[in-house]
Amino acid sequence: MSIVLAFSGGLDTSFCVPYLKETYGEPVYTVTVNTGGITEEDALALEQKSQTLGAAGHYLVEGRYELYDDHLSYLIKGNVLRGGVYPLCVGTERVVQARKTVEIARQLGAKAIAHGSTGAGNDQVRFDVAIRLLGDDLEIITPIRDKGLSRQDTTAFLLERGFEVPSKTTSYSINKGLWGTTVGGAETLGTTDPLPDDAYPDTVAPAESPDAHLDLTLTFENGLPTAIDGVEADAVALIETLNDLGAKYGVGRDIHVGDTILGIKGRVGFEAPAPLILITAHRELEKIVLTKWQRFQKDHLADFYGMLLHEAQHFDPVMRDIEAFIDSSQAVVNGTVSIRLFKGHISILGCDSPHSMFDTGVATYGEHNALWDGRDARGFCQLTGVQGYLALKAGKTEKTSDFGF
Repeated sequence: MSIVLAFSGGLDTSFCVPYLKETYGEPVYTVTVNTGGITEEDALALEQKSQTLGAAGHYLVEGRYELYDDHLSYLIKGNVLRGGVYPLCVGTERVVQARKTVEIARQLGAKAIAHGSTGAGNDQVRFDVAIRLLGDDLEIITPIRDKGLSRQDTTAFLLERGFEVPSKTTSYSINKGLWGTTVGGAETLGTTDPLPDDAYPDTVAPAESPDAHLDLTLTFENGLPTAIDGVEADAVALIETLNDLGAKYGVGRDIHVGDTILGIKGRVGFEAPAPLILITAHRELEKIVLTKWQRFQKDHLADFYGMLLHEAQHFDPVMRDIEAFIDSSQAVVNGTVSIRLFKGHISILGCDSPHSMFDTGVATYGEHNALWDGRDARGFCQLTGVQGYLALKAGKTEKTSDFGF
């Protein structure tokens, strides 16, 4: 009976291959699920690395489109940014990676699935929950977590057995995906120091980005992006294009501090050009097509949705309920948004929609209107303050202001 390892090719999962072979005496198969960020060269290097480490076989499985359909589409429609900052980069991918890894384990008749998560992070929960729900008969093996190993420990283990370990691998933990890249290192263990520019693998430092701006027009249909500058593309290609363009202009870098699933605080650097571009544009389009109460309720539910997804609750039925609400709200989110990328900034130039509620034929803010006159406006102002007046009056022994009633 074999062991299937969710394999990123990073330090911890590289350690797991020889460790599992030595410890369990079973063949180890590595599975890499392409949820973005893997080039043809990367794919070849992963396969070669797996063989060099002693794996019995390696599988590369496509997962980008499933990731988009099941997860990223709702993060766009919901404008989901955890803490108002973080677009749930690679953590969102763990459900897809776990699902595909379970499928390979079934094909091989494996007895166990292993992953390289630590005991202090969020990914261990995401993997464990998904694997137990999708493959409840499979044992879960987690050497890094169970042994409490540090990156220095795993580096020493590999070096002792003659395996090469790049120095940057030990310094920074980098996880690339379609929805962004996370970067962890010594600086993110505390809250005072920024990551150095060279810790970010793909984006240009804003100060070193082009001195000329880049203007783009994004098209949305039912809340999802369909074209850049009028050129249609499938969702994955569109996201990859925006990641490349944004990276050249220093867009998408930031550091997020938040609450982990385990209750401790965590800090992580990330670069996510496409998510920040798309969410910024989508949110602006919603402003002209949705009512204020639609936006209020959707923003509230979408924030809750993002929290649940972050905390490994994708399979809870409430997630399908929230998705249904979000889908309903997007029927009129159609149109174009013009944006500008410049020195790390995303600026909205304008937007247009056939469903726009910005109707200058009815009224222009602060100028004129066709639906009411001055007497109506005076009465509205009078009535709008009634609740505040009554509350103020009820809480005071003496009348302190004259509302004119």
